[in-house]
Amino acid sequence: MNRIKKGDEVLVIAGKDKGRRGTVTGVLDFGKLVVEGVNIARKHVRANPNKGEQGGIVEKEMPLDSSNVMLWNPVTKKGDRVGVKTLESGKRVRFFKSNGEVVDV
Repeated sequence: MNRIKKGDEVLVIAGKDKGRRGTVTGVLDFGKLVVEGVNIARKHVRANPNKGEQGGIVEKEMPLDSSNVMLWNPVTKKGDRVGVKTLESGKRVRFFKSNGEVVDV
């Protein structure tokens, strides 16, 4: 079970965007995440009149490694580590390590 999923709010703990928060818009299969508004790269694109594409500088969100983010805990208002435990019903859920609160309901 992945500790961070699409739609989670995360805090960046390392890199050029350290301290910024954003929502996960995509999870790639090799441990990378795409976070909304974080790790923006600027790319120069050539115009292609055959396809109707305009040239210029395009800003794009690039993937971050999942080790560089922490799940945002709204109760403590901090980034928090995440664990996985099994409930009595047999369902596996994620929980915050600091206060034991379940992330998935």
